[in-house]
Amino acid sequence: MENDCGKTLLFHPENRKDGFLFSFKNFDGETLLFGAGVIAAQIIGILIAFVLVKAIGKKLINRFFDKLLIKGDVTKGRALTLQSLSENLFSYVLIFILVTTLFNIFGLSVASLIAGAGIVGLAIGFGAQGLVSDVVTGFFLLLEKQIDVNDYVTVGSMDGIVEAVGLRTTKIRSFDGTLNYIPNRDITTVSNHSRGNMRALVDIGISYDENIDEAMAVIQAACAHVAAEDVGIVEGPDVIGVQAFGASDVTLRIIARAKNGEQWAVERQLRKAIKEALDAKGIEIPFPHQVNIHKNMEILKS
Repeated sequence: MENDCGKTLLFHPENRKDGFLFSFKNFDGETLLFGAGVIAAQIIGILIAFVLVKAIGKKLINRFFDKLLIKGDVTKGRALTLQSLSENLFSYVLIFILVTTLFNIFGLSVASLIAGAGIVGLAIGFGAQGLVSDVVTGFFLLLEKQIDVNDYVTVGSMDGIVEAVGLRTTKIRSFDGTLNYIPNRDITTVSNHSRGNMRALVDIGISYDENIDEAMAVIQAACAHVAAEDVGIVEGPDVIGVQAFGASDVTLRIIARAKNGEQWAVERQLRKAIKEALDAKGIEIPFPHQVNIHKNMEILKS
């Protein structure tokens, strides 16, 4: 009976209203607002410190690698590669510190969260294998100096200029301007075209009616003229002789050694000089001819 009376008193509308009024009267809005203001101020201060430290750290990293370049301790490509990697690692560490600090502000224990996420971490562990593979491969790419920023490389069926080498991905800019993001684990074979001098190769076709020795002499003279003017040429150019017999021409091959990255410019200069020299000597470079025949039907009928 007493329990029933207690329940009646507890759930009586008047009693519930009085309880609500009591709780509302004891609600300290100023304390809550003050606490929220303190937390907001801490968050703003931490974010400002994060931005400042990141900017200062990046500036110090840039200054450090600039000094290495001035001293000549590393190449420009290597310096840019290590600088980009250092900035990424610095950013990751700062972000980790930022997240940890924010957790502490809200009373969250990072250790407890990590322990509680153990089962979840085990579940996604298999999915993280790719990430681990990216990091390991990226580490060895950098350690073995396989590629550096500004290197011309071929990775699989893709070629272009390396723009960044990270622990997870490598950025390669194709010659059409496309920026490709390649996971490091997919980089199994690298052909680096920026190690040492490169070969410049030009094939020129001349008519079967022309004198081969005379044509080769004219081309060699043109090559000597280009070599005297083009500082990108390291060795040659030399006419090595007849390369092939085509349907309407004899192909002569010219080879030179050029500074890295200058081979295409050397090839263009050689083609221009050889064409002008052959034209000046009246040596024909065969090309397809089109002959139009117009039939007079009235003459044919007669």
